[in-house]
Amino acid sequence: MSTFVELPVLLQIVLACVAGSVVSLAIAGFAAFHVKAHWIPTFVSFAVGALLGAVFLDILPHVFESSKAPARAAAFILAGILAFFVLEKLLLWRHHHHGDEGVHEHDDGRSGYMIVVGDSFHNFTDGVIIATAFLADPKLGIVTALAIVAHEIPQEIGDFLVLLHSGFGRRKALVLNALSGLAMVAGALLGFFMLREVTRWIPEILAIAAASMIYVAVADLIPGLHRRTAIRESLMQVVFIALGIAIIGVIHAVLG
Repeated sequence: MSTFVELPVLLQIVLACVAGSVVSLAIAGFAAFHVKAHWIPTFVSFAVGALLGAVFLDILPHVFESSKAPARAAAFILAGILAFFVLEKLLLWRHHHHGDEGVHEHDDGRSGYMIVVGDSFHNFTDGVIIATAFLADPKLGIVTALAIVAHEIPQEIGDFLVLLHSGFGRRKALVLNALSGLAMVAGALLGFFMLREVTRWIPEILAIAAASMIYVAVADLIPGLHRRTAIRESLMQVVFIALGIAIIGVIHAVLG
């Protein structure tokens, strides 16, 4: 660690973001690749819990604590939900316009693309936070990066499962998750060079990320769970939603 701390601050920031993205992606990919295909609908319940847990236990408290205008932050959340509704409508229009209106178990990629957009906003903000911590103290930066990676792992698993449920193959889901992870490096670089300007917008950026997660969980994933009405499946859904929330809650309590 001492050798790492002696490196130039910008290089430390970039290495921390890249390493954090690789570690969280590797763990999420390992978990998702070992999920049997017929288990994916059940594990989507875990994704719902992880997404909602991240939003209501982690992101939104941070948004309202850091915002000088909570009403403005709330308006961004509302606008974000509306924007993702419009985005999904456009994706639906494009899908139907090309004549493929068959009934599928998955949603032809809609929720997957939206979760990638939302996750990119979230990762961008994490990069800004890591850069801010490193500029204050390299050791604080390392601790902050580790905490962010620990928070990210269950959410990344949830995102991976959403992509699989949405109809993407495992390799494409891995690539899309990796691309969204690059937003952390972009956020860190902007945070380093334009710290004051970028940090002013952190509450609003996080609000948009929260909006995407709420929308995907409530509008895309939960309705699919309701189509499975058998008692055993319903109980498993409740258990896995609670498990997703609980894991986020425990990590937040330990590292928050």
